[in-house]
Amino acid sequence: MNQIPVTQTVIYSINQHCRQETDTAQLAKWLAQGLSQFLQQDPKGHLNISLEGDLGAGKTTFARYLIQGMGYVGKVKSPTYTLCEPYSVTIDEQESDRTITAHHFDLYRMRDPLEWQEAGFAEHFDTPGFCLIEWPEKAEGSLPNFDIQIQLTAGQEENERSIILNALSETGTSVLKRAHDQ
Repeated sequence: MNQIPVTQTVIYSINQHCRQETDTAQLAKWLAQGLSQFLQQDPKGHLNISLEGDLGAGKTTFARYLIQGMGYVGKVKSPTYTLCEPYSVTIDEQESDRTITAHHFDLYRMRDPLEWQEAGFAEHFDTPGFCLIEWPEKAEGSLPNFDIQIQLTAGQEENERSIILNALSETGTSVLKRAHDQ
């Protein structure tokens, strides 16, 4: 599996074996609940989440279920060619103006970390919401620190996955524990 060498310390970790896609969807929705709670309490909050794994490990599928689990009702597509797809998500239905943006990045096609810097995506890491980055090793050394690292490994069966959620910051730990306590 392609992984970023963990230079940040893992503070809290959850390991889940998903036998079928519905299990993966459930785990992503579970994480979405923790993210939603965090962002409801801190509407200006921001998290950085890496999605790591080999080609076909299910990174985009996990991202789709996570973004839809946050309440996005449209199609979540792979940003392989656009590099970034933004999704506006309402995090507090009682206050319909409280929205955040989920920025979904796929850096697979990048050849050099300098491309990341030249693309001007750094500004998205200051907006309320979260950034999901597939293939973060393609921009290694130029990305901000991650709060949560998601490692996906394909199993023997077509939709079988081993998924590890690592909290790499206090904020990431808070999100994972909020989700776990539900």
